[in-house]
Amino acid sequence: MPPVPIRVGTPNQVFTLTSQLFLQTANNCTVQSANVSTQRYVAKVDRETSARPSLRNLMSFVPFVLIGTTFDWFAPARPLHKISSGLLHVESHQWTRRAFTCTRAYPAPSPTCLDEDDLKALRKAITVSLGHIPPYALVGLITFGTMTQVHELGYTECSKSYVFRGGKEYASKQIQDTLGLSTPARAAPRPGQPMPQQAFSAAWFLLPMQQVEFQLTGILGSLQRDPWPVANDKRPLRCTGVALSVAVGLLETTYPNTCTCIMLFAGGPATEGPGMVVSNEWKEPIRSHHDIERDNVKHYKRAVKFYEGLAKRASNNGHVVDLFAGCLDQVGLLEMKSLPNSTNSVIVLSDSFATSIFQQSFLHIFNKDDQDFLEMGFNATFDIQTTKELKVSGLIGYAISAGKKSACVGETEIGIGQTSAWRLTPRTSTAVYFEVVTPAGQALQPGSRGLIQFVTHYQHSSGQQRLHVTTIARNFAEAGSPSIAASFDQEAAAVLMARIAVFKAEIDDSPDVLRWLDRMLIRLCQKFADYRKEDPSSFRLSDNFSIYPQFMFHLRRSQFLQVFNNSPDETAFYRRRKQLAHHDPAHSHVLYFDVPPQPVLLDSVSIKPEVILLLDTFFHILIFHGETVAQWRKAGYQDQEGYENFKELLEAPVTDAQDLLVDRFPIPRYIVCDQGGSQARFLLSKLNPSTTHMTTSMYGTAAGTGTGPAIFTDDVSLQVFMEHLKRLAVGAQTN
Repeated sequence: MPPVPIRVGTPNQVFTLTSQLFLQTANNCTVQSANVSTQRYVAKVDRETSARPSLRNLMSFVPFVLIGTTFDWFAPARPLHKISSGLLHVESHQWTRRAFTCTRAYPAPSPTCLDEDDLKALRKAITVSLGHIPPYALVGLITFGTMTQVHELGYTECSKSYVFRGGKEYASKQIQDTLGLSTPARAAPRPGQPMPQQAFSAAWFLLPMQQVEFQLTGILGSLQRDPWPVANDKRPLRCTGVALSVAVGLLETTYPNTCTCIMLFAGGPATEGPGMVVSNEWKEPIRSHHDIERDNVKHYKRAVKFYEGLAKRASNNGHVVDLFAGCLDQVGLLEMKSLPNSTNSVIVLSDSFATSIFQQSFLHIFNKDDQDFLEMGFNATFDIQTTKELKVSGLIGYAISAGKKSACVGETEIGIGQTSAWRLTPRTSTAVYFEVVTPAGQALQPGSRGLIQFVTHYQHSSGQQRLHVTTIARNFAEAGSPSIAASFDQEAAAVLMARIAVFKAEIDDSPDVLRWLDRMLIRLCQKFADYRKEDPSSFRLSDNFSIYPQFMFHLRRSQFLQVFNNSPDETAFYRRRKQLAHHDPAHSHVLYFDVPPQPVLLDSVSIKPEVILLLDTFFHILIFHGETVAQWRKAGYQDQEGYENFKELLEAPVTDAQDLLVDRFPIPRYIVCDQGGSQARFLLSKLNPSTTHMTTSMYGTAAGTGTGPAIFTDDVSLQVFMEHLKRLAVGAQTN
């Protein structure tokens, strides 16, 4: 049956889930409300959902290090030499008032994880990125595999490098001595060799891009797989930990407290040396969530301790460690998560370096502003001052404590507490928690106000040191005052609670976190809902609180708290983006024929044969075609005369999806699927299962009219969740 140009069906009850979070951003150092909408596809997509995530808005680089994975290069005019499984690229700058940029080195993929097509795609991405690097940017190169090599780019007669054993842990002093960084004479220029304006031997490892571009391009273009023999029952040896340790040691010696970046391209897990995630024996599987719960993880604790030590050293010097994973297997992101968390750097997790997720996300880092400066910044310090009635409980975000215990630090600790100052990188999103403190027996005076001042200092990519100061005031209210309920922001509250829940999930077991979340929701309903004691039917929430329980329902089912069907690396990646947790109650959009796009419920009843849905979960952007629409599309009606309106309907969600993809970082997975297709699982897993195999008749046919298809799950629906919430809220008080 062909499509007809009439309206089919009527939209369900429409609502828009808007999440707001008061953020302190170093970009303007003001308290902002970041709106994120998720709707279902009958309305133009909210452009605010496509705003780039605030992880790295202002990052600039001086020294810069890149790490690639598992390949080796054979340099011309030199005997065959093993280069190992990765590529570490070091880039640095002399201090100037110009923009400091970073360069990407050419990562070499793992011999078993990446094929030639993948390596070719990676080479292309790196080569393109080199064109975005300013000529004065200092760059360097480290490759790793079975061994780690630091390339002396200042020696041009032939390829020269310093080799570190992959199975040995090196102290910072050993790295300095091996590279000659502690010998001033080593920095003297050689005959006929130009030398940058540096007074130490790093001049031979970190050189301006304009001076070494040709040499770097040649090295990167000749990258080969690590020739070290690998048995069929063995994984390739990959000394990721040694390469990172050498990079951190090199930069903390040559450029302490200076804008610096290390970039790791991981094509597989570390299989030898410090930071090893799994052995090179294939018979030993890489750890799972179940193994971690049972404490059956041989290398986990040692690896976590090793990477935490590197993270602390890098963060104390203002250095950033970016992680790019391109492998179907896990690469050890769970063990290495302290590196991006402490340095507030970038994580991109993809199945391959050939995917658009990696390719576009990688090049996105080099975006520039209107003045042709990279949208970057470094070495930010974030300080908070308050009046005596307010105390700082803590901060949740990617930062480290500066250890400043001022008078405004409170006794209650939430997140990173016991301080009123933190070190972070400017492009970040944080949540700050406060408590109201009054002297014993004294009440707040009517009409009094509390003042909060945010002071952010950072280095802009132009080389300027910038200071932003923002002061805000908030009125105090007595406990039980109607103004508290009237001013409640349920979207902001949902995001702030999500941050606490995910922070707890990193420490406690998931069931304990879910129980805590449930208790907090019940207490909120008991305090602010209208109800009669032990009468669930009388339970009512005002408009300011009505959607909050739905946020908590979707948060409980999200990958931020649930680890089912996710690897430990994927869980670490999703939680790394926890500042965007409010995306999970994704806004889906539905497109009815000849009806403007409009939001609909994120529910299984919204799936109908004659609709097109657009789902945005931040990590996925999905276009869903109902069964009838899919049949029309496969029959080619959109290409026939007289069905131009149907063609426009098919193109509308694609256009809106592309608008979402433009500025999103990292690039989400883009999925186009049909009802009943395998890829439709990405949509079904996010929907409220109001219709399941237990609520339908035989063969999944809905018992009643107007219901959606059955979703095969044991999860409770939102309706059942609300019924239990009402009974618990109107019952006995919950501690």
